[in-house]
Amino acid sequence: DAMDNIPEPSVLPRERSDEECAKQLSLLLPAILDRCGYEKLYRDGWWYKLKNGSMCQAVLWDPELENGRGDIAVKNVDLLNLFWEPGINDIQDSANLFYVTLWDKDKLRASYPGLFDSVPGEAVSIAKYKTDDMTDDSEKAEVVDWYYKRKANGRNLLHYCRFCGEKVIYASEDDESCAEGFYAHGRYPFVIDPLFTQEGTPCGFGYIDVMRDAQTYIDKLSQVVLEHTVQMSRKRYFIRQNSAVNEAEFADMRNRFVHVAGNLGNDDIREIKAEPLDSAVMSALSFKIDELKETSGNRDFSQGSTSGGVTAASAIAALQEAGSKLSRDMIKGTYYAFEEVCTLIIELVRQFYDSARQFRITGGYAEFDNREMLSREVSMFGVTIGEKKPVFDVVCTAAKKSPFSKAAQNELALQLFKLGFFKPEMAAEALGCLDMMDFEGKESVERIIKEGASAQGKYDENQNR
Repeated sequence: DAMDNIPEPSVLPRERSDEECAKQLSLLLPAILDRCGYEKLYRDGWWYKLKNGSMCQAVLWDPELENGRGDIAVKNVDLLNLFWEPGINDIQDSANLFYVTLWDKDKLRASYPGLFDSVPGEAVSIAKYKTDDMTDDSEKAEVVDWYYKRKANGRNLLHYCRFCGEKVIYASEDDESCAEGFYAHGRYPFVIDPLFTQEGTPCGFGYIDVMRDAQTYIDKLSQVVLEHTVQMSRKRYFIRQNSAVNEAEFADMRNRFVHVAGNLGNDDIREIKAEPLDSAVMSALSFKIDELKETSGNRDFSQGSTSGGVTAASAIAALQEAGSKLSRDMIKGTYYAFEEVCTLIIELVRQFYDSARQFRITGGYAEFDNREMLSREVSMFGVTIGEKKPVFDVVCTAAKKSPFSKAAQNELALQLFKLGFFKPEMAAEALGCLDMMDFEGKESVERIIKEGASAQGKYDENQNR
């Protein structure tokens, strides 16, 4: 469901005078996200979110991109490396934020020559995943990116400090170009998207936490069923100690003949009967499997399976939509986080895109800079009364990529055509019906009907002349 509903940004202006800039940003944002490989980031982030309970993305300005010109970088962040103030629900409320990464000591010396005569020792404070590979961190050092906020002139200024051990690599407060903060938007450049929220932490818990108990009992019951099945399929026998049967030949299934010393009696060998498994065990197993499916929302229709002769694309799409109730809120939460990511991108464009840049957009190419986004003086009757900074809102829409959704959309178009919606003489009735409908692309259909009716009206007028 998440990949079938990848978000697409649309930028709306707060004022009419900023409409043209908002249109350009609506074309610019997908191009920036495409450069960052956002679709793969989105996919990997969702896997991380489902397993660990939260997805975290960082929106940063990387001065090394574009051959040293700098550009916006969006990347996924491992929450094990991010540290905030305990007991808060929003990381923006944290007084300090620390992002810790491991650097090779050789890379650290090469990146900052002359700064490190000796690099601090082994990294110890970062939690690590248990893997099959042996990792050696003896030649790595912890580099800490410290973000913190300071109050100045009624505004929150975001500052940044990078250090390793006790050595400061960079501090924005010592940089004259950062007098208004490291990032002008004044927000931490990290966005956390929780799956199932918890109080007192910006992170959530994931599906593994929700389904662990049910899956544990399913595994135990499945083990009981399989062990009992093996017992029933592999027959065992009682053999009297002084029996005349050759046990080695009897146990070897390749032997067609088994030697017996003397007469073979009924008591010499007897099959051990395995009792059938109690039906309560199978009922409990089925119950826990159904519980797991209901809890996870992993029903048959969600997987594309159908029953009862359902073959129409619109019917399958409707059943899948009805079966995705649990995922809608999760995807909606991701949309909120995506809107915040896009807002941070817009603010970085406003701050750093001071020269024109070329972008490949839908339908061609475009050139963009931040001139229309900067604060402008507002005057009235020749008197300057203040400054105005263009403000934009980001709205997310779902890019439906499910083949059944596309088939349902095509089927709807054919139905509208068969019902005569595009006949000019039925334009009024068709527009009235469309006014009560809600589907993707509705505005485009209304425009086509109106244009067809208008063209027919002009044609009839010319004929009457």
